[in-house]
Amino acid sequence: MGDAVKWIGSSLEGGEARTAPVFDPASGEQTGAVVLASERDVDEAVARSRNAWAGWRDASLTVRTGVLFAFRELADRHRDDLARLITAEHGKVLEDARGEVARGIEVVEFACGLPHLLKGEFSEDVSHGVDASSIRQPLGVVAGITPFNFPVMVPMWMYPVAIACGNTFILKPSERDPSPSLLIAELWREAGLPEGVFSVVHGDAVAVDALLDHPDVAAVSFVGSTPVARHVFERATAAGKRVQALGGAKNHAVVMPDADLDAAADALIAAGYGSAGERCMAISAVVAVGDGDPLVGALRDRAADLTVGPGTDPASDMGPLITEAHRDRVAGYLESAATEGADLVLDGRHVKVPGGDSGFFLGPSLVDRVSPSMRVYRDEIFGPVLSVLRVDDLDRAIELVNANPYGNGTAIFTRDGHAARRFRREVQVGMVGINVAIPVPMAYYSFGGWKQSLFGDAHIHGMEGIRFNTRLKSVTTRWPEPAAGNEARPIELHFPSGDRR
Repeated sequence: MGDAVKWIGSSLEGGEARTAPVFDPASGEQTGAVVLASERDVDEAVARSRNAWAGWRDASLTVRTGVLFAFRELADRHRDDLARLITAEHGKVLEDARGEVARGIEVVEFACGLPHLLKGEFSEDVSHGVDASSIRQPLGVVAGITPFNFPVMVPMWMYPVAIACGNTFILKPSERDPSPSLLIAELWREAGLPEGVFSVVHGDAVAVDALLDHPDVAAVSFVGSTPVARHVFERATAAGKRVQALGGAKNHAVVMPDADLDAAADALIAAGYGSAGERCMAISAVVAVGDGDPLVGALRDRAADLTVGPGTDPASDMGPLITEAHRDRVAGYLESAATEGADLVLDGRHVKVPGGDSGFFLGPSLVDRVSPSMRVYRDEIFGPVLSVLRVDDLDRAIELVNANPYGNGTAIFTRDGHAARRFRREVQVGMVGINVAIPVPMAYYSFGGWKQSLFGDAHIHGMEGIRFNTRLKSVTTRWPEPAAGNEARPIELHFPSGDRR
């Protein structure tokens, strides 16, 4: 898979490098190995990035825009290449991988508007002869630490905006599916980005902690599980860095009695089982208001018709999970749910994939009559397990969602505008869908949750991404008139204010 540090070479000396295996999740076969960076590798990457920053910071907006547009065209041209790499190492079906790439490119397109996005403000005559203005300036070296489930899209939430703002960027992708990041680095080089402005460092916790501790890394963006997000936030802020750390989720979809049952069931199947449930915005908890039997029946029938198989097979609706250990962990929640008294409507452990006995497959699983005390509800499962909870009314549904420690995404399905408006106002969640199961914002809005789903103040991409990747500087300017002759100017010791002349 190449060096631990792409674009700067590996500084590994003596002995054997640490490596991690890379698998094809559909076959269970190891397809390669990736070298894991040492602290010295990270030091070298940061030094190169720091050295490149002065030149890139001083590059004109026109130059930066040209590189961004060139990169966008290359990424668009290589959509299928990126998608195939995602499917080969993550396992998601090819069409889903193409969708991931498309959503990532939307953020690149947003960043191409950097001349407008970086405009400051100006006010004339805030006091007599005094003007006030503000400008945004880049931070320096920014690091991004990203998860396995979206090896193209999630990094694209970070680096286009950071680079557009004049920063240099070091990407530490998941070691489980490293290849897409290497192609991205090739595309940046082809687009004309100067050496050192974008770097890829492969690694595990050693590389992560080295980036978090490094004094020359100004800011860190992270997406992953809540325990790791908390660690990243606490360690990086202790080192004086700016941090945005997006954590885990337990996303609820409330289905009201008046909802379009077929439309809701279709949307929930896609939101619960797409990408084998390995999405931070996946719906994992369905809250049925009133009689839940018709909804459970509709979900069961649709889930049972899904085809599980390799992501390269056009007939597959859902691919494997990322590793054997993760597949087994998710399967364990089905056992615990049955033990705790839930109704196991569909058990994905029994799925049969022709020729896929060694693959990391788990079929769509549907668990009914779940209570908030059960493990299958309490934990973020990150797999194709859809739990159904039943409540009597909207009050109880909102209470249930708000009592959960996560606050990433949620949705409501209803024809009642008042109910939808009330849900939107009262629910304590960062991203809300109304008859939309996966309310991922467009690139020009910002993505992020509340509560234990976000550590730090800033959401990612959109205008919050611009603010995160820049520092605000306020400038107050006076150009006094020349004094006439030998006339002395009076010295005033008062505190200046806008109403003095």
